[in-house]
Amino acid sequence: MKKQIAALLTAALLGLPILSGCAGTDTAKEAEQKSEEKKSSDQKAADAVAELIDMIYVQKRTDKTDAQCIEAKEAWDALTNTQKKLVEGENADPDYFGRDTGDASKDDPRNQDRIGEKELLVVSFGTSFNDSRTEDIKGIEDALQAAYTDWSVRRAFTSQIIINHIQSRDDEKIDNMQQALDRAVANKVKQLVIQPTHLMHGAEYDELVKAVEGYQDQFATVKIAEPLLGEVGSDATVINESKEAVAKAVTAAAVKDAGYTDLNAAKKDGTAFVLLGHGTSHTAKVSYSQMQTQMDVLGYDNVYIGTVEGAPEETACEAVMDAVAGAGYQKVVLRPLMVVAGDHASNDMAGDEEDSWKSIFEASGKFDSIDVQISGLGSISEIQKLYVSHTKAVMNE
Repeated sequence: MKKQIAALLTAALLGLPILSGCAGTDTAKEAEQKSEEKKSSDQKAADAVAELIDMIYVQKRTDKTDAQCIEAKEAWDALTNTQKKLVEGENADPDYFGRDTGDASKDDPRNQDRIGEKELLVVSFGTSFNDSRTEDIKGIEDALQAAYTDWSVRRAFTSQIIINHIQSRDDEKIDNMQQALDRAVANKVKQLVIQPTHLMHGAEYDELVKAVEGYQDQFATVKIAEPLLGEVGSDATVINESKEAVAKAVTAAAVKDAGYTDLNAAKKDGTAFVLLGHGTSHTAKVSYSQMQTQMDVLGYDNVYIGTVEGAPEETACEAVMDAVAGAGYQKVVLRPLMVVAGDHASNDMAGDEEDSWKSIFEASGKFDSIDVQISGLGSISEIQKLYVSHTKAVMNE
């Protein structure tokens, strides 16, 4: 304090300007204020993008959708890296545009015109994961086109949310059901065969059938093939050739990818396979129970069926985990029982969050190891052949 007084007296005697002792404090406050203003500005820019993403994260397409997709992407591109990390909305997050899911240019939206009178429309729920879309959905479509060279294979997705995501991020335009059917009418298609890639006769399949009903008189013939698992059946004991083929194909792929010569070798090594489906409240949820029955009938007693939604009840995470541990298996391999290995496989099954199946199994302390295989059913050649056979069956009706 004495030094400060002496300095002030010296400055006065010499006629020098006396500086306020709070100058440093004022400068710090100004810097802090500018920092807060910058944070506020960054958050405001991020919030604006989040709002635009939420606007296109909807299941209904409108006449504004195309423009909204462009606006959202341009606004995202204008953000700084710091601002991109702040994007958070009802459905928006930095991964919407920022996550690398592969090269979209390797995909084919199959929305070309002038295709002739015979169209094979392949209808999928869809995925925004580019690599999975190419390997799983395009893999099925390519197999169908190779099998039916005199038919034009076209694509439709039933999830407008996914369609908008792909369009805004990658500028790839995929038809929804109405667009695909309108395109077929405009192309003067006479024979229309629809092959769903859906797993079962669930809600998505029902919506597909309803959409087609309004177009029945627009074509000479319209036929809808079976989804992957075929007819549902009345209870958990009902199995069929399709369920058997799927059970054998996915199990063989899982065993091979895990490095075993066969399922029995995996069993002797204390390994169980958990095949994870989506789950549903639809009456078709019995299909998952039927798949467990099918595994049991085949003697695959170290293969278990689970679901993300935990419906039916015996497919819930805790129930499956207890069954696997109760049977004495120390090693677990998680793999999707889903046509596409997309968001559910990467996050709900294999994610690092505490509520993923991988994390829950690890946290239980009941197992020595938990491995994951992120691979969709659509990439398995035997599954692709099964879709081809479903298409053939309905063509021959």
